[in-house]
Amino acid sequence: MQSWSQIVADVQLNWWLYLSMPFVAALIGYVTKIVAIKMMFQPIEFWGIKPFFGWQGIVPRKSVKMATIAVDLMTERLIKPEEIFARLDPKRIAREIEQPMMEASEDIVREVMHQYQPGLWEGMPEFLRQAIIRRVKAEAPKIVATIMGEVQHDVARYFDIRHMVISNLQKDKTLLNEVFQRVGKQELKFFCTAGFYFGFTIGLVQMVCWILFKQPWMLPAFGGFVGLVSDWLALQMLFRPLNPKKLMGFTIHGLFLKRQNEVASDYAALISKQILTPGIMMEELFTGPKSDRVIQLLQRHVRRVIDEQAGLARPLVLYAVGTERYIQMKATVAERILEKLPDTMKYMENYAEDAMDVRNTLITRMKQLTPTEFEGMLRPAFKEEEWILITVGAVLGFLVGEMQIHFML
Repeated sequence: MQSWSQIVADVQLNWWLYLSMPFVAALIGYVTKIVAIKMMFQPIEFWGIKPFFGWQGIVPRKSVKMATIAVDLMTERLIKPEEIFARLDPKRIAREIEQPMMEASEDIVREVMHQYQPGLWEGMPEFLRQAIIRRVKAEAPKIVATIMGEVQHDVARYFDIRHMVISNLQKDKTLLNEVFQRVGKQELKFFCTAGFYFGFTIGLVQMVCWILFKQPWMLPAFGGFVGLVSDWLALQMLFRPLNPKKLMGFTIHGLFLKRQNEVASDYAALISKQILTPGIMMEELFTGPKSDRVIQLLQRHVRRVIDEQAGLARPLVLYAVGTERYIQMKATVAERILEKLPDTMKYMENYAEDAMDVRNTLITRMKQLTPTEFEGMLRPAFKEEEWILITVGAVLGFLVGEMQIHFML
């Protein structure tokens, strides 16, 4: 160790180098946090040589698990499909889709009749053809209303919200990233800023130690320490303590947990506009893994309506087209209606969005979450392979410390 006079002389000669040390440490703390956040979300797809030489963002790589975590919280504590479907009025839906459904029905009648009995259809007087079209047009919206009513009575049988959310988030990893980034936007900023200040503080200690002892191992050691500890401290400040605590007259509380009401609004806005939308729900209903049950429901009602509309003329119709072709004709009508439904149901989306009121429901329920439940909205994104993020921070800090030696010696 040098004498005090030597130390003072050295500091006077190399003051700018010593002054730079806390700022370099602050930069290490800041940059390692940016790298950690980038590693959480980017790249969306694997970059490098599979399976070991490369990287894919933790959230995209764990998309199934992350989406499952998101949907578990959503369905267990925030919103129930039965609840939001119950808010829909099947009769109002019928009115909303009446015009486009009637137009589609007319095309379907003409198409099916031309396909199965062109001669009979062309030979009919126009007033009779119009009468048939009018009757089918009048019944088509009622069929949809009836189906929606049956779905409401047993939502779980026809609609799988878990599949809908998980498959959409897995398919759109950018949206999955956005869920976590929107929820934790302030925390991600703080994570980087905290790295700067923690690094600066540790850098001051590093500067004093270097002035006094000048041991080459100190710079990389402190660099690694800054990367390691600043990551850990920042994470602790985000999520701990779970509940507010008094310490020396100050109230301390996890920064993310303090923002519960604000996060509720941001999260609800994103989920209600991009995930739990009427359009996506209807798509799941008619194309999801349980859609075969909806199709059977539709076919049953279409067959019933066609038989009712045939009425007394049914024996003549059976004689004209044959029993087998009559059955095929009813199936074809159901298929055509099913094909038209996704486009037709778009006309009820504005009504459904207001009626379901997903956004306000989410906000209210999120504000009621316990601290542990609320922590689970963001913590998994950090917790998955957290050790890798912290280790990368330590390694980067160590390497920068090694570079510092060339300037200091």
